Amino acid sequence: MLLPNDIKAILFDLDGTLRHNLPAGGEVVGEYARSLGLVVSGEDRTRCLRWEHSYWAKSSELLADLGRYEENSRDFWLNYNRRQLLAMGALEKHAAELAPLVSTYMEENYRPASIPAPEAQSALTHLKQAGLRLGVVSNREQPFVEELVHIGLDSYFEFSLAGGEVQSYKPEPGIFEAALKRIHSAAQETVYVGDNYFADVVGARNAGLRPVLYDPDGIYPEADCTVITSFAQLLEVLETV
Repeated sequence: MLLPNDIKAILFDLDGTLRHNLPAGGEVVGEYARSLGLVVSGEDRTRCLRWEHSYWAKSSELLADLGRYEENSRDFWLNYNRRQLLAMGALEKHAAELAPLVSTYMEENYRPASIPAPEAQSALTHLKQAGLRLGVVSNREQPFVEELVHIGLDSYFEFSLAGGEVQSYKPEPGIFEAALKRIHSAAQETVYVGDNYFADVVGARNAGLRPVLYDPDGIYPEADCTVITSFAQLLEVLETV
């Protein structure tokens, strides 16, 4: 079944879109950094969130860090926390001093709950009833079906695809092309919904899909694409994508 605007399938990002950490790791880092004396404003936190999105979108920084710390994941996360602090506005020396404290705190205390996005189940029910084909595409290394089961969303999707399964990661076109083959849909008939502009919107657009940015925190006020702030808005924007 095709909608009036010829949309046949909708693909979703997983982390930050369908699935949320509660509390978010960046929020915990920010609060703990404040307790250590770092002044972090709302603007600083938004800037850091944008940096995090850019970093995880297969950035040159990420690739360099993965190579540098390939044998030591603890040092990778220590360096990542240092980069977070810099993105929040800390000076280099202060970030280097605080990063070991932040890294140890997160390792010992951060145990977030994994929850579905608010209103996701209702939206997915309506999309499936409308005859749309649904799938999940993530930059994770390993298959993540168990995660979808855990948050109660597995029954809505025909398939899920991790970048590590095809050795292609958003924003590269290969991961989107592999997903289109699995769902038997043409790029122009397919919408991709994700929260990371650099990985999801840029990647989907370059692969010919129609991007929808899920931005509940207003991280991208200048986004040049269709934007939703809740899953409740998804149905109503599909005819304008």
